[in-house]
Amino acid sequence: MKNPFLGTGIAIVTPFKTNGSIDEEALANIVEFNIDNGTNYIVICGTTGESVTITKQEKLDVIAIISKANKGRLPLVLGIGGNNTVEVVKEIEGTDLSQFAGILSVSPYYSKPTQEGIYQHFKAVSNACPVPIILYNVPGRTASNMSPETTLRLANDFENIVAVKEAGNNVAQYLNLLKDKPEGFGVISGDDDLALSVALAGGDGVISVIGQALPKAFSKMIALGRAGEAKEAYKIHFDLMEITSLIFSENNPAGIKAVLQALELCNDTVRLPLVVATDELKEKIKNYLSNFNK
Repeated sequence: MKNPFLGTGIAIVTPFKTNGSIDEEALANIVEFNIDNGTNYIVICGTTGESVTITKQEKLDVIAIISKANKGRLPLVLGIGGNNTVEVVKEIEGTDLSQFAGILSVSPYYSKPTQEGIYQHFKAVSNACPVPIILYNVPGRTASNMSPETTLRLANDFENIVAVKEAGNNVAQYLNLLKDKPEGFGVISGDDDLALSVALAGGDGVISVIGQALPKAFSKMIALGRAGEAKEAYKIHFDLMEITSLIFSENNPAGIKAVLQALELCNDTVRLPLVVATDELKEKIKNYLSNFNK
């Protein structure tokens, strides 16, 4: 099965009102903003969506809000992952995935499994899942790295494992995956700062955080990168470097929510144990945006 997830995907935030409830209007507006400005697909309830601090019912509510706003215009990918394999399989089997182009499933965190354990986890996920799967390697959060050998073993063994979102900020690992991947398997950047380099090296694109706030510029950069137009693409990359760094300087998604607040798309409320961006960071973000030609 060939990877269908190309170009710029966004890891969409879950906006909250100041009372902590989901801000339905803001979420719908962010979806519309991204559809209007070149985003290629939307990833729901990933790390940036604060998936670990929303309830099961809220996850269903987020899906319903985004689906209603999207109206079938962009492919949707749902985050379903965890470190309890049995529970991940149960969630996959208990979720109506008919409206989703695929799922994004994070490598098991906290437990620190061996590479064989990671393989067996995703084997179970693959066997249970009726839609394409994007593996998600993010060792900075999971405390274990899914090696290129394990990723490629899964890619070769299971037809519905179509891509990996690689977010180890490790250029050598990206290149090993791109060099040895089977035909049709996608390598997707999960690192906004490396996304252009990955695209130019033959990657399929990005699942981006900053992309949802500046979708026109970011999606154009990735499209140029995938077309091999390095000079034009790097002009945009250099323009985006400061804001890409700023949003990750404290925590994610506090940084991106501060940007979205400055753009009047949602407020900056996050759920504990996360806290909102500092006034110093917000000021830097406002200064950047006032000078950025969107």
